[in-house]
Amino acid sequence: MNKRVASTLSGNAVLLGVLLMLLGDFMFSLNDAMGKWLVASFSVGQVLVIRSLGAFLVLGPMIARQPIAVLYNVERPGLQILRVVFATGDLALFYAAVVYLPLADVMTFYMAGPIYVAALSHFLLGERIGWRRWLAVLVGFAGVVIALRPSSEMLTWPSVFGLIGSFSFALTLVLNRRLRGTSDATLVTWQTVAGLIAGIFLSVGNWSPFNVGELLALLLLGIVACIAHLLITRSLKLAPASVLAPLQYTLLLWAVILGWLFFGDLPDTQTWIGAGIIVFAGLFIFHRGNVKQDTEAVVPTDSSHG
Repeated sequence: MNKRVASTLSGNAVLLGVLLMLLGDFMFSLNDAMGKWLVASFSVGQVLVIRSLGAFLVLGPMIARQPIAVLYNVERPGLQILRVVFATGDLALFYAAVVYLPLADVMTFYMAGPIYVAALSHFLLGERIGWRRWLAVLVGFAGVVIALRPSSEMLTWPSVFGLIGSFSFALTLVLNRRLRGTSDATLVTWQTVAGLIAGIFLSVGNWSPFNVGELLALLLLGIVACIAHLLITRSLKLAPASVLAPLQYTLLLWAVILGWLFFGDLPDTQTWIGAGIIVFAGLFIFHRGNVKQDTEAVVPTDSSHG
């Protein structure tokens, strides 16, 4: 009876973890759509500033519950700074890209993040990647090239922003794995502080007046992102990463739906083909990682651009 109860509780925990991951992914997608709407009226720097202030409304109670020393007495300060730089670049470049590109197009670039992580992990984390996963990495890169459109448009600034932003996103994930001993609240706090500082510099000379409704929307951007991050963090404590990893591709589905509902954007055939190849390659990498019993499946546990 005890084993049956334990099995039932374990199954319920996994189910709850899956539901929290799905809800967290939806909220990240909602956050992305809100960001695209707001950067149409306000500069990227201004959005970063007020978004960061909104995030602190959620982070404040979390910071208050832990000793202040936890924030500055961290492991590997050099890597912490590097992670903050990449995370801030990821966020700023994402918003810069969605000003000009459909949400689903930018998200397609970011869905290649785990593919980059698989390749980078071989060199930066010492994880052995077999020939099957290397082949999947190459296939995933081919999907990115297709989505980028191999033409003169491939070098347009919005596409470059999306491409570099997604690579920064991948480097942030790799550093998250190197810094797994640092508390989640500490990682997000410094990332938010960096976003605030970068936003202040970027908004100099680019600050637009706003009404109360717009201010609340800008603050809500940070609140939604923080809650999404907390939901996904909790989900990873309830269910195996190998179960949750494929669910991140619902971000692309939501990007298509929300992009169509709010902006009237739909991906063209070439973007669909590229996205399909990226998703296939990413799922295969997850599968092989699970088969090889890697120490950790590649899952974006950080709020990153969202």
